[in-house]
Amino acid sequence: MDASGDTSLLLDESDVPPVLELNAAGHSPFLLTCDHYGRLIPRMLGDLRLPESELTRHIAWDIGIAGVAETLSKHLDAHLVAQRYSRLVIDCNRPPCVASSIPIISEATTIPGNEGISRDAAALRRTQIFEPYHWRIDEVLDQRLAAGRPAVLVSLHSFTPVYAGIARPWHVGTLYHRDTRLPLKLFRSQGDLVVGDNEPYAVSDETDYTIPVHGEARGLMNSGIEIRQDLIGDQAGQHQWAERLARIFTEIEAELKAEMLI
Repeated sequence: MDASGDTSLLLDESDVPPVLELNAAGHSPFLLTCDHYGRLIPRMLGDLRLPESELTRHIAWDIGIAGVAETLSKHLDAHLVAQRYSRLVIDCNRPPCVASSIPIISEATTIPGNEGISRDAAALRRTQIFEPYHWRIDEVLDQRLAAGRPAVLVSLHSFTPVYAGIARPWHVGTLYHRDTRLPLKLFRSQGDLVVGDNEPYAVSDETDYTIPVHGEARGLMNSGIEIRQDLIGDQAGQHQWAERLARIFTEIEAELKAEMLI
């Protein structure tokens, strides 16, 4: 079934809610977000007229990051807010006004189910998937502010080892825009890693949403983290990286407390 132009409904009782939360009562100052956690497609959109082989690729979601995020949430006792639907339905880390919000082409793959989408149908994807996710992040941050609790935003992502035929050498990247406080503390003592400084992507107001809106606009310390997908393609790799990140963030938390920044 393909209802890309039908505005009568999008998510129904057979679809899961867009927002997934783990450890909501966690005591960590770090709030973990995961914009591309899942690759679900609402039943009414069918398969966006794509073969299954495309829907399991990196164009549909951030491969491996779900396992990292869940395990890191447990290790840090940190609240995780994640988004279950595929970035091909609507990208929850893009401003809704940009073309890549609901992509017609991703890497070299045309997305037939997004071609010719009406303004009303696009608005429905925004109101039923994008907005509930970001409303929940806002709500969590408002609650922390009201309770006098610190909030450090960490946006978790993964990236494909090869993009458009070009190999990417970084094991992990720190992503930021105006605020470098947290990125400068990450991975500084990890000599076995090739760390990207705003690589393989750089954050901007035009290409990103979570960090500019929830981090920078609120004046929160923040960073995006991108892990190369071949390093977290299986459960063992996901657990190894979650454990590494947990050690790093535990050290950073102690530093921030000593510096009276949280």
